[in-house]
Amino acid sequence: MNLSGNVTLNNGKSMPILGLGVFQSAEKTYDAVRSALDIGYRHIDTASLYGNEELVGKAIRDSGIPRSEIFVTTKLWNSDQRSHRQKDAFWESMERLNIDYIDLYLLHWPVPEVFHESWTVLEELYDGKNLKSIGVSNFLEHHIDELMAGASVKPTVDQVEVHPYLTRRSLRRYLNEQQIACEALSPLGRDNKALLTDPRLAAIGARYGKTVAQVILRWDIQNGIITIPKSVHPDRIRQNSEIFDFSLTDEEMEQIEQMNRNQLHEDPETFYHYF
Repeated sequence: MNLSGNVTLNNGKSMPILGLGVFQSAEKTYDAVRSALDIGYRHIDTASLYGNEELVGKAIRDSGIPRSEIFVTTKLWNSDQRSHRQKDAFWESMERLNIDYIDLYLLHWPVPEVFHESWTVLEELYDGKNLKSIGVSNFLEHHIDELMAGASVKPTVDQVEVHPYLTRRSLRRYLNEQQIACEALSPLGRDNKALLTDPRLAAIGARYGKTVAQVILRWDIQNGIITIPKSVHPDRIRQNSEIFDFSLTDEEMEQIEQMNRNQLHEDPETFYHYF
């Protein structure tokens, strides 16, 4: 694999395994996206909640890179689900992004009382023209089982918190069995200095001349996990992409797996209540 390595989704579409996340990038979003695209990234992940879809779209248009070469994800927020504005919210994201189509549209959270309704709307929007793929975010096994009980289209992706302190082994196994791609949000942890200074990861990195962050992202890639590290610093965006010139051993992969602490930042069973 290289920077353009892809995962084939269950609908046959191709999705770059490495992307740039822009959560909390704020006014620095435009420059971050331009830097990533210049380096060779072809996958950008945003959401209506982030408030930066306009900047993402402008950066993509200004890059001069053909639209067909860039994979764009955005998401349907909880309040738009509860207010039954799912379809309007999609078209508003399209307008803010000002691009010809959205590659992947996700239900941002499994809001219990409406996620079935929201998924039905996404199925209606999923026309292969304006919207190429649909998926979910922060869904656990039982959420997907409940969703599929009344769905006609299977999610292509489940974007969930995954990192060495939260390896989600059982969820990853379930997604693999269901042929739903696992995508790691916050792959380097969130507000988690302990993870990025963990001496076990540092020791692995030292063997290859790599940083802890690069070791973590390499662990994702070798597990077939789509990963979207967030940064607004060009040097770090580049560093995060330099993970295709080494491989972790089976022993190192398992050592990282055993670092699991079930350290969950936002619980899908409760988080949606607050937003």
